[in-house]
Amino acid sequence: MANFSASMSNASQVLMRNTQWLAGQKPLFVNMPEDGFIDAYLQLNPQSHISCFNSNFIDYQAIQHKHQSKPQNKVSSQFSAVYQSDITHDLVIIAFPKSKAELAFTLAMIAPHITEQTRILFVGEKKGGIQSTLKLTQHFITNGQKIDAARHCMLFAGFAQAEALEKPFNLDDWFKKYPLEIDDIKLTIASLPGVFSQQKLDVGTQLLLNNLPEDMCGKVLDFGCGAGVISCFIGKKFTDTKLSLLDVSALALTSAEKTLQLNDLTGNVFASNSLSNVTEKYQHIVSNPPFHQGLKTHYQATEQFLAGIKNYMAKPSDITIVANSFLQYPPIMEQHIGKTSTQAKANGFSIYQVKC
Repeated sequence: MANFSASMSNASQVLMRNTQWLAGQKPLFVNMPEDGFIDAYLQLNPQSHISCFNSNFIDYQAIQHKHQSKPQNKVSSQFSAVYQSDITHDLVIIAFPKSKAELAFTLAMIAPHITEQTRILFVGEKKGGIQSTLKLTQHFITNGQKIDAARHCMLFAGFAQAEALEKPFNLDDWFKKYPLEIDDIKLTIASLPGVFSQQKLDVGTQLLLNNLPEDMCGKVLDFGCGAGVISCFIGKKFTDTKLSLLDVSALALTSAEKTLQLNDLTGNVFASNSLSNVTEKYQHIVSNPPFHQGLKTHYQATEQFLAGIKNYMAKPSDITIVANSFLQYPPIMEQHIGKTSTQAKANGFSIYQVKC
């Protein structure tokens, strides 16, 4: 398997150190990246038919691109907030999520698709908190054990408890809802586990909402929409706007759809890898852009967004973003969009705006 190891993540390499635990005819891979592990797995288990579930659109696209065109494709992939299938899986491999609440959500979500005999593996980096797997899953897992620790990663295994499999999964039970009032505008926010700012309004978004353009009408693009807070506030305050909400996370997109619904608003909610699926031109672009992907600081998607967004700006138009003040976004905006002004600074955040 050495020919696969160069491209594989550390977590995938740890899995490949423990091939005796990987046998399965109908395995389900939950939020595993396309790093060569799928091909290595099929070499070990050529009769297997793999189901891949990804809530991250970039990972889903990578798997689709690599495997869907193969003449004897043994990999099916799904991008969604909730896994849906008629298959009963004999093996599940879960990439440990960055949010511990998301782990409980994931286990409840897969319960209808497994049995007490289904082996469940958890793999992830130590700095991501995987060492707490047995404690976090004690309500769901029986016979849990640590299998391996290497390359700053850990691997755990277990089986589902019978009573855990009897509980029906209802997506609505997993939304955290909280009220919000800004400038006499009352909103209800709904957010699934793992979505940014699930419990309350974050400081950066609050600063952005306090520094929006004075008058907004026409098409609005909310880049990295999360649970839809920014769009819903705009939709309530500026009723002549048409909302579009973009994110890479299926959990965020489903949360945004729910938030729109709760506030009697409508919008075009869609997945995109940076600007990959953006086709329209907008009068207003707003964003609290993400700069974390997984456990590592990651700026590429936002920098691509800022470098390419002018192609999707109508005339006249404006773009308003909030960012941690240490991030060097103004030079990128100056170079690719136009003269950039700093509208406000507070609590380590800055509001940058360009009018075209």
